[in-house]
Parts: sequence; C-alpha cells; structure tokens
Amino acid sequence: MSGKFITLEGPEGSGKSTQAKTLIRRLAGCGIEAVYTREPGGTAIGEAIRNILQHNQAGEAPCERAELLLFEASRNQLVEKVIRPHLKKGVWVICDRFMDSTTAYQGCGRGLPVEEIQAINRFTINGVSPDLTLLLDLDVATGFERITQRYLALGESADRFEQEDRSFHERIREGYLKLAAEEPKRFRIINAAQEPDAVAFSIWDTVIDVFRQSI
Repeated sequence: MSGKFITLEGPEGSGKSTQAKTLIRRLAGCGIEAVYTREPGGTAIGEAIRNILQHNQAGEAPCERAELLLFEASRNQLVEKVIRPHLKKGVWVICDRFMDSTTAYQGCGRGLPVEEIQAINRFTINGVSPDLTLLLDLDVATGFERITQRYLALGESADRFEQEDRSFHERIREGYLKLAAEEPKRFRIINAAQEPDAVAFSIWDTVIDVFRQSI
C-alpha cells in the first residue's frame, strides 16, 4: 500500500507546524507511520535554500523569479529524496507547505504569472501531488498578533516574508481561498482562528472523513 500525502497550507501565524506534528501523533495512535517535513527545507540542500530565502543568509535578497526558482529547487529535492521514497514504503507524509504556497506567495503575493508558476510546479513535483491539502485559514491581523507574541517569547525576529507589508499577506490569503475554491476535492478549509485543540480536532475529523478506509 502506498502512503498518503497531506499538505498544510495557510497564511503566516496559522499554526501549520504545530498542527502537522499533532496530526502525526494522532496517526501514530492509529498505528499509521507518518513523517513530518517542511518547505522550503526537509533536505540538506532544502535547508540551505531556506536560509537564503527566509533569513537572507546570502546577504542579498533574491529577485522575484530567482526566489520562485529557489523554492522550486528545494521542492524537487524534497520530492525525490523524502516524499516519494516514503510514500512508496507506505509511510504517510505530512508536509508544512508545498506547491500551493508558491502559487499563493510568488503568484498572488508577488504578482508573477500564476499559470506559469503552476506549470513549473507540475514539472517540479514530477507526478507527486497531495492527496489532501488542509488550508488553515486565518485573517492577517490575527496571524501577525500571534507571530509578534511568539517572537517576543522566543527573543527572535521576523523572517523576510513576515516583514512584507500587510497588503502582500492579504493577497496571499485571497489567493489561497481562490485555490481552494478551484480544487474542492483536494482542499479542505479549516478555521485556524479557533483554539489550537479545536483546530486539531477539526483536522482529525477531516482526515478521518477523507481517508476513512485507511485509518
């Protein structure tokens, strides 16, 4: 049996990483092996690219199309080195962001041609597409309140994308919702404004509903 591939998407501060790891624990409770990974990142090359993209490690902000291609390079490495091998072994893969983030951020946010981005996405994923995409939807203001509180607690600062103006992030949220409307069979929208436990229950109910025969 091949594994299932679930991606979590959403605006900044929507809790994707936390919810992805909670989902893995719940799957383990049902005897299902699942692994967590993230974009950009998840491989040695991907993590190096992540530091360039999010933390400006190169000391030079990438141009918009260079930014897009760096994300795609990280994604292809992740697909071939992590996602595809695990799925073939029957392991479920839970990924914090995937191809839809690029469409939303570089397409809707940056204004690059969405159709061209989606064509590059198809080339990059090379046939490995999510079985389910959970869109953790949250209004931008609430998301940034959460980010501010988190960084105050950790003593850290916002990354390059979090420093963009609010209109950029509003376009991203609108883009995500449009993608979900265009692919209702793959997407499920989760209200991420709820308390974390309530979000986790909503996600679990959705996963059970979609993969009832596998859990």
